[in-house]
Amino acid sequence: MNNEKLPIHFAPLQGYTDAIYRSAHARIYGGIESYYTPFVRIEHGDFRRKDVRELDADNNRGVNLTPQLIASTPEKLLRILSLFIEKGYKNVDINLGCPFPTLAKRHNGAGLLPYPDEVKALLMAAIEAHPEIHFSVKMRLGWEDANECMALLPFLNSLPLSHITMHPRLGKQQYKGEVDLEAFQRFYAECEKPLIYNGDLLTVSDIENISNRFPRLGGLMIGRGLLANPALAIEYQQGEPLSPQAMMEKIRLLHADVFSQYGNLLEGGEQQLLTKMRTFWEYLLPDGDRKAKKVIHKTSKLSNYQAAVSNLLK
Repeated sequence: MNNEKLPIHFAPLQGYTDAIYRSAHARIYGGIESYYTPFVRIEHGDFRRKDVRELDADNNRGVNLTPQLIASTPEKLLRILSLFIEKGYKNVDINLGCPFPTLAKRHNGAGLLPYPDEVKALLMAAIEAHPEIHFSVKMRLGWEDANECMALLPFLNSLPLSHITMHPRLGKQQYKGEVDLEAFQRFYAECEKPLIYNGDLLTVSDIENISNRFPRLGGLMIGRGLLANPALAIEYQQGEPLSPQAMMEKIRLLHADVFSQYGNLLEGGEQQLLTKMRTFWEYLLPDGDRKAKKVIHKTSKLSNYQAAVSNLLK
């Protein structure tokens, strides 16, 4: 039995864990060792303005932030790294796990894993150009085959990585099917770097089962589980769930904070705000009142949205 509480890292999810959400979560819940940005990439020859803004320290107060990048070539990687360094970051995560086919087919994320020479060129370019940066890697078992990660492991063990985060699915699975804990066990047994487990951690029981099965883990990374229950990390660390009253009060605070911040930021008026807030509720309170959630996701009127939220948070 592993009684030591592992550090919890908040996984990056595009469209969900932006600076507004991260900052609000850190203020209201806490319990997170490090928040990771959704991956920054070069698109149409340049950075997205939103990605650059999201990195600003002023937009991430109270957040221990690790920026993540995705790149298919050393040239693109080094350009993104220059942006991170300009913004003052010393820890950088390199994405070798993104399963989205449009990116993967261009040798990004998990789509790079079947090409070990390309992975090696990418990581060596980063480490040789910037030895002052603490690099980590977030990856999957492979794209087609779980042996892809094992083929890369001796090389990864030889690098000065701060840690490796492993999501034990294949890229081609995306988020379908079961995690492959047997394949994870093989990687875990031979991994010489601090290893963080990521994948399907939805409850405190899930967290404890993984931490007990793999007692040498360096931490846990949670994404959808924290979006569904933002208190998951502190409930695990405190050893007891929040009371229903405390849970609802914190969700009210989180919603009010995020709603207010988006209202100040977005210039597209009521409809843009409603679109953004629907994303906020996509995972949150999965067992909440279905009628209220339906209104939240369908309404085009802010007054109807606010009434539905009040009903949901009674």
